[in-house]
Amino acid sequence: MVELVVTIVIIGILAATIVPRWSGNSGFDERGFRDRTAAALRYAQKSAIAARLTTCATFVTVPPSVSFRISSLNGAADCTVGADLIGPDGLVLVVGATGSATFTAAPASIVFDAAGRPNGPAVISISGLPAALAITVEAETGYVH
Repeated sequence: MVELVVTIVIIGILAATIVPRWSGNSGFDERGFRDRTAAALRYAQKSAIAARLTTCATFVTVPPSVSFRISSLNGAADCTVGADLIGPDGLVLVVGATGSATFTAAPASIVFDAAGRPNGPAVISISGLPAALAITVEAETGYVH
């Protein structure tokens, strides 16, 4: 009888630790989306500085994605006249969410000027992650962390 109870307890402990990993709710999709978004924002800022042109990041909630554009006019206030920003892999820079990852961005777009400064502070919160892991863009320097 004791052996049966011990076996049931061990199976219960294993089930409690293994089942969440199989269900896909471990936070890997959310953390990956957060890291890719932060890296893309840093790349957009560095591209603005290198090209001395305005770059823009636009957040779309359905489906969750971030797209990037670069202005073709020197000193432009936005990216209405421009083209898609090309990423380091030679493809259009777009970051799409995987799995159940979603985000809340305030504001809905970030514009980096030719010096790499954003149009204002920004906070991007990713669902399923603690608030300490939100992406922050500093107002004066454009530092993304």
